[in-house]
Amino acid sequence: MCSCPDSVLFLFRDYPGDPTLQVYLKQAIHDGLISLPKFVSTFLSAAKSTNLHHAATLDMLCRVALDAHYASGMPPLGSIVPYGEQIHDLLATVFNSLALLRTAHALPISHFHQLTTSASELLILLLPFATDVSQMPPQLVRPCYEEVNAMLQVLRLAPAVRQDLDSFAFSLSLLLPDTQVAREAQMMHTVLSIGRGDLTGPGSDTDLVTCSLILNGLVRPCSSFAVIHGRACEFGAGDGDHIVALLVGLYRWSAWKPVVFYTQLIVSSLTCLAQSVDAGPNSTRAALIWRAFVTGRLPLLLHRFQTAVQGDSAPDAEWHGALQNAVSLVLRRSDLMQRCDNMSLQMNSDILGEKTSPPVAVEILHQLVSVGLMEISTGATLYPALFSDFHPRLPMEAQEAGMDLVPYIESKLVAESNIDDAIAFVDRCCRDPCSHAAFAKVVEKRFTSPSHSVDLESLSHTCRILCRYNLALDIVSLHVKAQVLVAYALAFIEDYDCETVGDPRTAVTHVGDVVLFVQEAIVRCNVSYPTLRLGERQLSLDLIRSASTARPPLEFKGDDKQAYGAWFKALFDSSSEGIEDTILRNTRPKTLLRIAATLFAQAIIFCAERKIDRSILNNGIQFFMDPLLNWTSVGVAKSLMTEIRRRGYRAPLHLDVLQTLLLSSSCPPTVLRLSASSVLRLFPAVPKHELTRIAPFDPALIRRAALNALGAPTEEPPRSLGQNTVWTDHSSQAIRNAFADAQAPALDVDRCLLFNSPMDFLMMLWNEISVTATRGNIETPKRIATYVLTMPRRAQSPPLLPIFLHEHVPGLVAAADGFSLSEQATTGELLIAVISSALTAALHLEYALHSVCGEQQMVLGQSAAAMARRLGNDLRRKGNGATAAMIVKRLTTSQPFAGNFPTFMADL
Repeated sequence: MCSCPDSVLFLFRDYPGDPTLQVYLKQAIHDGLISLPKFVSTFLSAAKSTNLHHAATLDMLCRVALDAHYASGMPPLGSIVPYGEQIHDLLATVFNSLALLRTAHALPISHFHQLTTSASELLILLLPFATDVSQMPPQLVRPCYEEVNAMLQVLRLAPAVRQDLDSFAFSLSLLLPDTQVAREAQMMHTVLSIGRGDLTGPGSDTDLVTCSLILNGLVRPCSSFAVIHGRACEFGAGDGDHIVALLVGLYRWSAWKPVVFYTQLIVSSLTCLAQSVDAGPNSTRAALIWRAFVTGRLPLLLHRFQTAVQGDSAPDAEWHGALQNAVSLVLRRSDLMQRCDNMSLQMNSDILGEKTSPPVAVEILHQLVSVGLMEISTGATLYPALFSDFHPRLPMEAQEAGMDLVPYIESKLVAESNIDDAIAFVDRCCRDPCSHAAFAKVVEKRFTSPSHSVDLESLSHTCRILCRYNLALDIVSLHVKAQVLVAYALAFIEDYDCETVGDPRTAVTHVGDVVLFVQEAIVRCNVSYPTLRLGERQLSLDLIRSASTARPPLEFKGDDKQAYGAWFKALFDSSSEGIEDTILRNTRPKTLLRIAATLFAQAIIFCAERKIDRSILNNGIQFFMDPLLNWTSVGVAKSLMTEIRRRGYRAPLHLDVLQTLLLSSSCPPTVLRLSASSVLRLFPAVPKHELTRIAPFDPALIRRAALNALGAPTEEPPRSLGQNTVWTDHSSQAIRNAFADAQAPALDVDRCLLFNSPMDFLMMLWNEISVTATRGNIETPKRIATYVLTMPRRAQSPPLLPIFLHEHVPGLVAAADGFSLSEQATTGELLIAVISSALTAALHLEYALHSVCGEQQMVLGQSAAAMARRLGNDLRRKGNGATAAMIVKRLTTSQPFAGNFPTFMADL
């Protein structure tokens, strides 16, 4: 008995539900004679025997395990599941728990023992540990999947159990290729067979709303060149796999034929290009990004998309001709093509300095032929002058040099080349969309080389180019996730030391270029994560973000403490001979980055207390104006401004040092750009009576430098927001703008969620949707709502679909019961349309992410099946009124919806 409870379990056959045996087991577990995990596994295995199929016995044994677990106060891991348990043993225990739950439903109901409740509780505790089903023996996958699926369909399970089992079944289904293909085929059949009024709505073949919203979400060009927004993150234009998955999901959800899908996508992208130039001072930069996407990036994405869906629901021959037919249709839109060409000409003149520009149609056709989506003869037929008049310059130069384009670009960007010459060549690359993919590949290669073979000089050279020529990172971010570049550069900074280099001064300067790139890219790419993943490695961004914190010297430990003492003496000691190679070899660049702000803070304190002369302070500061150390100035400048903000204008030394750093001719442009917004907030307009006190500091000079760094060389008059303006107005205005734009709507949901909580934002959205629907237009509101609810959000934004279905819909349904009959009908119809459309789109996205990316993550927070099941339970809850009943009836009688979401009807 001390090692195994089998003997006691055997006695339960003759004494079912005996309380004395129960007390004995509880005491044995409490005294450690039996471990709880051992009891659970043994009991569940024994429970398969019909000799123990007695409700009182099984419920009693379940309660022994559950009570012992709850009394321990520990999580399931370490309580009912032992640490280090082998996955096959865990799976066996979970399968036995499933069998117990099935048995519980088969036994006669007992009014004194709630076996189904106890078995459900135990399964909920165990099921999360069976997530790694990939190690399950292949011969067991199908029987287990069929068993779980049958339980979901037949048994009246508790909602929490049903949700967990549904996710478990989904994981199992992914291991059954034939099962998944069958489900996808069935799903495609039901979607394609429904009428247009059921899902896509009337006029959907000429609707650009969905494609435009998605494209704007991918590219997100900003009128300010300082920000890249979401292009650099997951589900941004540079994230090829996820974008292809989005397009696959969109194609299947829309039920468009291939030619219609291609036409809608291309027309939407060209419309976004045509609309991209507005009255803003830097709007032509947005047009350049759109042109680069349409001509340089979209053909590559379409090639990968067609590979992913070929044979999906249309014969290969249809896919073969669909694109050329779509392009032919688009080229006949002479008004749209002319608008795009006008925008391209203005863009080239404003940004690239060129007075001519090839037609956008020529560049698109050339790229489609280059990636293999169109034959040369077809391209020449659609545009006869394609190959006689259009010759991309850089590919032609590479061909004349006998090289492919990628090695040709590499040869022009070698580290030995003059930085100004290199930037001039990169400028030529940015003018030529046909070279963008090759240029991005060269840049990516410089960053992603294995750490042991990184060429510091080449990496530094590339980082200097990206910092000096901002447009380069804009272009690269369309083809590469800039987060990846940041992660590799951050890993390099973390690992690098100068201990064995021949020339530590040059090495530190080169590392400084990499640091400046990372600091700027984090801001421009809006990297908001606390860590970045590089393979199995987690990289903390605290190294970069904490550089602006001036710590008390006593907080430094180990290498930081030693380095701080050595550097303070070298910089601010009158007897110091300056910075020697020894101190550079002994200090890792990341350590220098951490201590720089403290060095300045303490030197200013010592000078104010007359412990060092002002001349010594100035001499030490001069070292930070040299390329050897000026890369640390971003954190130093922010630290100084934090102290100035705290003290007001009673910080003359801080003001003087800040002005010295930022107005120095050797101050890196990156330092000015990253400090500019803080400068403009800190010195909006200094009162005249304060100017004498803060002299010789001149706020006008430092403001002018900040404005120039941001590309705004002149002061703009202050704009009054008005007494009734609040921050939340941004979201409501953005939603109204999306509904008002009939051609290429855009809605930056992530930005709206910075100003409003998810529930407030959803309420604003629903209000606008309701107003539009009452005017007779239900299609546009449905499509905008589907995009908002199913477009994957960035890391700092929560998924909105579960919040909408489980928190927002119940309130809308309850409120609708108090409306007039006509208002109740309109609200019900709108809810039905949005729910059906959003859940179907979410389902297609899940399958596309698995088939294209091999991912099983729930990017929308929960699986579509689990959300549908819970929604069905919520709507059928006792006490709900006529509106809920109408929604349930309509959804359950919709053959496509019922086919895609059988769990919605499971408890009927």
